[in-house]
Amino acid sequence: MKKTLTIFAILVGFSAGAASADDDDCFVPMADWHPREAVARMAMDNGWTVRRIKIDDGCYEIDGRDAQGRRIEVTVHPQTLNIIDFEYEDEDDD
Repeated sequence: MKKTLTIFAILVGFSAGAASADDDDCFVPMADWHPREAVARMAMDNGWTVRRIKIDDGCYEIDGRDAQGRRIEVTVHPQTLNIIDFEYEDEDDD
């Protein structure tokens, strides 16, 4: 019994660690998503030029440029359109 509890505790610890590592993932049913047009409109309202909108880990991801022309990658929650992550991309990444 003690061995079973130890194994269970290890498994729970691994799953909790995996959940915290994936906290940028979006778990929303597709029926609750805003359309891509809403994401593009949100980007335009922020002064961004969109090169591509894709889905990554269940979230929208915008590749484009900000108002100053810097390359950006923005992760957006598909239901709320809140910005989850915002990164400036180095020009050397190509």
